[in-house]
Amino acid sequence: MADNDYAITPLEAASTTGANAAPAPSPSAAAQQSPLARRLDARFGFTRHNSSLRQEAVGGITTFLAMVYAVFVVPGMLGKAGFDPGVVFIAVCLTSAFGSLLMGLWANLPIAIGCAISLTAFTAFDLVLGKGLSPGVALGAIFLMGVVFTGISVTGVRSWILRTLPAGVAHGTGVGIGLFLLLIAANSVGLVVRNPGPGLPVSLGALGSLPALLSVAGLAAIFGLERRRVPGAILLVILALSAIGLMFDPAVHFTGIVALPSFGRADGSSAFGAIDLKGALSAAVIPSVLALVMTAVFDATGTIRAVAGQANQLDDKGQIINGSKALTSDSVSSIFSSLVGGAPAAAYIESAAGVAAGARTGLAPTITGLLFLALIFLSPLAGLVPAYATAPALMYVGLLMLGSISRLHMDDMVDAMSGLACAVFIVLTCNIVTGIMIGFCTLVIGRVFAGEWRKLNIGTVAIAAALAAFYLGGWAI
Repeated sequence: MADNDYAITPLEAASTTGANAAPAPSPSAAAQQSPLARRLDARFGFTRHNSSLRQEAVGGITTFLAMVYAVFVVPGMLGKAGFDPGVVFIAVCLTSAFGSLLMGLWANLPIAIGCAISLTAFTAFDLVLGKGLSPGVALGAIFLMGVVFTGISVTGVRSWILRTLPAGVAHGTGVGIGLFLLLIAANSVGLVVRNPGPGLPVSLGALGSLPALLSVAGLAAIFGLERRRVPGAILLVILALSAIGLMFDPAVHFTGIVALPSFGRADGSSAFGAIDLKGALSAAVIPSVLALVMTAVFDATGTIRAVAGQANQLDDKGQIINGSKALTSDSVSSIFSSLVGGAPAAAYIESAAGVAAGARTGLAPTITGLLFLALIFLSPLAGLVPAYATAPALMYVGLLMLGSISRLHMDDMVDAMSGLACAVFIVLTCNIVTGIMIGFCTLVIGRVFAGEWRKLNIGTVAIAAALAAFYLGGWAI
């Protein structure tokens, strides 16, 4: 498949490097390398990219600190949906290790992979808790998403999808998932609760409670620490709030730190390979699989573009080097994650922190992956982190995702408004597929009434018609 979709202009490349560019090694640096450094340089070519072994190591460690909060957030979310948090902790570590190592050793790009927070929310609160699917069926849906995404990546269908799908709905989906994350986090700590009386469906919860106060304080602390560019800011807040909970919250119990990794669940069964493909292939689940694929395609493409451009990983035509390998690494990681009982995988935008620290090649995510591999022996820590310790991280990620609203072009009002409709109805219905359906349908109808039907393509109309028939026919769950 061609990498044309990864093209970046020289001006864009300059804007993403500049202040973040690490100092280039001296001309004699390569000659002064140790034997280990020379072997690694021959494998990854960091000297050729104006980097060094030290810069790659610092970049890999920085990326690890920036994204390791996921090993606490993902088990917390999936735990509410009936997954075993300890097993999910191991799955997240293994998925992050596998994906990052694959990206580093194969694609040779400074981009780490881990379980996506947004798609984890989709899995836990939409598929399992919202639609009533079993964890096995949800894992089957993730497996199918990974298979479809991989096929899209290696055949070039992704290029057609990016040309066909409306940008407004794509960016609106990101905004809607961000709002969804905010609602999930706020509800988990009692900031926003179900309204038992007449009126609006939600209301303000117990703002003065310990979980609510700590969550708001933690969110504010993340703002400040991220502004000061403190490495591992989100992780520091999670650890601090967990320590407070251990001291003052009787519901938080210390159960140890180190344990041998195990996929065994409380009922004696194994979580390894516990996917229900037959259930995931049902007509009611397929639209959710396609929603996962669409979200993953746009999310991965945007992240890879941003981080690789910042690392100046461009060829002489302004195209991102090994872009198709990077996307395939992303999709294959989701297949792996479903087999070990984790959440959908994705390239992490937090990799930009590692690039800012000096990472330029695949050696950095290789180091990140090895660090995640070492974490699998610390699974008891997953039970030590209360909801109010991870809620600030979820809120912060949700707020960051709202930045996609700036990508909506208001000069094309129909496209932008359909994207906003998609975003709003995702959070109003707590259903991502429903929001996407409304986004597509309002776009098609809006184009017709605006006299802009020529801007429509067969793919967009077909998707809108299929989704509308799916809902009007009563097959939606």
